[in-house]
Amino acid sequence: MSGHGAPTIQIEGADGLTVAIVASSWHTEVMDGLVGGAEAALREVGVEATLVRVAGSFELPVVAAELARTHDAVIALGVIIRGGTPHFEYVCAAATDGLSRVALDSGTPIGFGLLTCDDDEQALARAGLVGSKESKGREATEAAISTAITLRRLRA
Repeated sequence: MSGHGAPTIQIEGADGLTVAIVASSWHTEVMDGLVGGAEAALREVGVEATLVRVAGSFELPVVAAELARTHDAVIALGVIIRGGTPHFEYVCAAATDGLSRVALDSGTPIGFGLLTCDDDEQALARAGLVGSKESKGREATEAAISTAITLRRLRA
């Protein structure tokens, strides 16, 4: 697990932030955990989010770009599990590059909750479900909200 050394993010001043979650539909059990972790983190800081579902991880960037136009932060959640063809590498690269581009082009924080795993076991371990070792949906949300608060202060 790569969670070693992860920071503890304290979130203060999230009031009034507009947040959206864009989540892929593949791998329902894992996605339910990721979305649940994101929603729990938002509830804890008193922020409600718009949830938008897309077909798969490849579609995350284009919808995140649209949501970034009207929200202070966007949480992008998806899971790609390696198969026996190069498709895994193409989709991982496209989704990652696309989400990075959205953040830089829009100036809106994009919480990176895209799991790129070798197998189902790795995805479940990161999904934030009972028995999971990590909650990447929560982590992506905390990072995006923290960054949105920092940007709001810098822009004030």
